[in-house]
Amino acid sequence: MGFDIWYFILVIPALLLSLFASAKVKSTFAKYSGMTAQSGYTGVRAARRILDQNGLQQVTIEGVKGHLTDHFDPRTNVLRLSESTYGDNSIAAIGVAAHEAGHAIQHATGYVPNKIRGALVPVAQFGSSIGPYMAIFGIILQLSFLIQLGIILFFGAFLFYLITLPVEFNASSRALRLLEEQGILGDAELKSARKVLSAAAMTYVASALSAFASLLRLILLSRGRNGRR
Repeated sequence: MGFDIWYFILVIPALLLSLFASAKVKSTFAKYSGMTAQSGYTGVRAARRILDQNGLQQVTIEGVKGHLTDHFDPRTNVLRLSESTYGDNSIAAIGVAAHEAGHAIQHATGYVPNKIRGALVPVAQFGSSIGPYMAIFGIILQLSFLIQLGIILFFGAFLFYLITLPVEFNASSRALRLLEEQGILGDAELKSARKVLSAAAMTYVASALSAFASLLRLILLSRGRNGRR
């Protein structure tokens, strides 16, 4: 293949952005983990109240090991909160817990982008793991059908990252609105929670940009190979 200039132009900057976004969310969470909510709510209590107020008593909440490993599992209807969120009464913990409760509400109400994202999960898993290698091997072996198939598979993975953006933004928007409506956080505290959730959202933006950069690289490499025939 020779020197891959597109890797340095497209992929490395995207990877650096991802590293920056990851560091930013960790530092922001750490900052607001030291600020206790005046309401006295913990992450689990805030999530439980939001779920119950939205008629989701059937959704259970469990603790899970790790840091910022919080997630909602639609297959089992279980909201899992990490050790740094579950019993903590900080603004950061409450914001993250409310965000995950927002995902549970999305699932219950049939939020369309969330349904599309769920359908794309197997496509993304397969496409991101197989697609790039298939395209690269196709370029090396000069097999056009293999290149095209690899690019198509990875395009499916890119769509997953793309549709994740409105899903995550919507969950954060719901979380902040519900935290205000339920009186769980005050006005100043909501601004802090918004900073935490905005930092987290940047990691998804960075992932989408990284996927796009990798996809564009594969397309440009394939065109470059065709042009040298």
